[in-house]
Amino acid sequence: MPDSTAPASAFRMGVALAVFAAVGFASKAIFVKLAYRFHVDAITLLTLRLLLALPFLLLVRLWRRSPASPLAWRDRWWLLLLGLLGYYLSSLLDFLGLVTVSASLERLILMLYPTFTVLLSAWLLKQRLTARVVGALALTYAGMILVLVPDLANARAQWSGVVLVFLSTLSYALYLTWSPAVIARVGAMRFTELALTVSALAMGTHFAATRPLADLLQPWPVLAYALAIAIVATVLPIYALAGAIGRIGSSRAAIIGSLGPVLTIVLSLGVLDEHLGPIQWLGAAVVIGGVWIVGKRR
Repeated sequence: MPDSTAPASAFRMGVALAVFAAVGFASKAIFVKLAYRFHVDAITLLTLRLLLALPFLLLVRLWRRSPASPLAWRDRWWLLLLGLLGYYLSSLLDFLGLVTVSASLERLILMLYPTFTVLLSAWLLKQRLTARVVGALALTYAGMILVLVPDLANARAQWSGVVLVFLSTLSYALYLTWSPAVIARVGAMRFTELALTVSALAMGTHFAATRPLADLLQPWPVLAYALAIAIVATVLPIYALAGAIGRIGSSRAAIIGSLGPVLTIVLSLGVLDEHLGPIQWLGAAVVIGGVWIVGKRR
């Protein structure tokens, strides 16, 4: 595994790629909120995102030309389940939640996925929880209460949107809990590409069953934002994160990735004119600190 003995240039490149991935993932909610200003619905926008991302994934896969052995049927079923949980169900719930939840609040809720993953691993995989992790979990959820209460009390967010984003986080945590064993057999990049392909096909089927195909003909700003979500906030960060992990390891990449909520808040302040109150800033710091402790421990 890459460590501090790696060449300095490779380490710097790894850090740069991890920061780039964090910025890309953080920008997703901003692009979504900007697209919503043109009255596009969540299902149509998510369908455009995945359908636009799919050709780029296929092109990269063809360019890499990595030989691959046939998938076992067990792995095919797991890829189907995880593809539905990850970038289909989790993304669908997230996009629906963003209709009524601010970008900064959405990102902070999604930041809870490592804590959900810890709890699910303890329940489903029988992994032991240490006192330090339990304390970090309590700290994280206390911080989330500080973040949520002012927005809900002042009607700047709706419970329905908050619940949808929480369910999105839970779905993504299940994806992360069950995926490592499949990744070990299939390979990280192949797994990601195939899971995203399953998600795109599922979202396309969902759209075809609930919307007329003419709904995909959106104004050019919506198409531009959908393309930005597909490329800047999906495809490029996925490959950048894989490159970062290969150079600096998953732990360092995860710690750098914790910049994501801060970057989203900063972007939302400048682009969407959102804001957090002093108590919410305190809660945000507590959440990020708690998640960092959990991630560092794992």
